[in-house]
Amino acid sequence: MPYITVESGNLSDAQKEELIKRLTEVSSEIMKVPQEFFVTTIKEVPDKNFGIGGKTIDKVKAEYVRTHKQIQSAKDTLC
Repeated sequence: MPYITVESGNLSDAQKEELIKRLTEVSSEIMKVPQEFFVTTIKEVPDKNFGIGGKTIDKVKAEYVRTHKQIQSAKDTLC
């Protein structure tokens, strides 16, 4: 019985349903195992409990948004 586990930040119910559905479909196709045999779990990890490069995810996300807003503003100014 194949077991798929996903650890991520907070997801909506719709996102969880689609993730489970699509992971199961693709895995079943690749592994040639019926979908009915797959078990999928999703473990949501709060952004403050997960880090990349020594920073919590909430800080990484904030930096990403800030950087991309600056890039978009620069693009808008050039156009």
